[in-house]
Amino acid sequence: MTTSTFGSIVYSFFLDYLPQQKGLRPSSIRSYRDTMRLFLAFASEQSKRGVSQLRFEDLDFERVLAFLRELEQGRRNSISTRNQRLAALHSFYEYVGRRVPEMLHVCGQVAAIPMKRTALPETRFMGREEVQALFDQLPDCGRLALRDRALMLFLYNTGARVTEVANLRVEQLVLTTQPQVRLLGKGGKWRTCPLWEQTARTLRQFLAERGVSDPQTAVFVAATGEPLTRFGIYKRVRRHAAGIEKTPSVPQPRRITPHVFRHTTAVHLLEAGVEVNVIRGWLGHVSLDTTNRYAEITLRMKEEALKLCEPPTSAGSRSRKPTWHDDTALMNWLASL
Repeated sequence: MTTSTFGSIVYSFFLDYLPQQKGLRPSSIRSYRDTMRLFLAFASEQSKRGVSQLRFEDLDFERVLAFLRELEQGRRNSISTRNQRLAALHSFYEYVGRRVPEMLHVCGQVAAIPMKRTALPETRFMGREEVQALFDQLPDCGRLALRDRALMLFLYNTGARVTEVANLRVEQLVLTTQPQVRLLGKGGKWRTCPLWEQTARTLRQFLAERGVSDPQTAVFVAATGEPLTRFGIYKRVRRHAAGIEKTPSVPQPRRITPHVFRHTTAVHLLEAGVEVNVIRGWLGHVSLDTTNRYAEITLRMKEEALKLCEPPTSAGSRSRKPTWHDDTALMNWLASL
């Protein structure tokens, strides 16, 4: 197997397979790139070959296992980071198996390496009173006041990922009758979210103030006129949320980020009685399991459920017989069985 063949496989994996066939975003491709950089450097050191001289034989099953051990023991990476690197290797070796039949056995072995179990990260969200406090303290005047209010409303209204907000263009908005937005999510999948009238009104005012006419124009821009980046949005959220990050009800300081807005939207939709499959489509989750996690973290709903099965208020009170005992037709039917 020649070096040029190995190089061409890596080349096509990043320039064709990931962006064109899998439809991954540039940020996801960069994550794959970082994994491959680490893996190829490790394989080069272990095999005593330069990266340009590596062969597929140098990237066998044992090498992958050794790399994973190095991540945990040598680099002190967390289990979640190890799993993320392994997921990238799974994709790479799956691609190699399609293109290089001689590697199918090795690719099958790598595909069988399991993810390690790890505790899910804590899901943080804001209570309704905290959201209200955040909007109450937003400035009403100033060069960026209207933009920041529109940004915070949009994050809370849609639960959009920060990348989706950074890439938002005017043509994706409908701000007239039945206001809504089309969001481009992971895997190049589009979804539509309704907008509150308050959100639509603020966006209309914000865009009119800017005099926007080009539908390809970014909705949220920096003071320079350039589109706000993911980090720029993060900084605006951090700045405005600093005042509510530590409250009497939450003694431990929290970092409120754009993704906390996403969690908050999901929890508040769930508490409002919105069906979980609707929330799944609203947030653009691929798996319903991801959406179901929010049912585990909202204490208010657990308290409401607890009230439904409270014991009698006093020891002397008699428990009422089940309602179905009072249904004569049902009792007669049961007796006839």
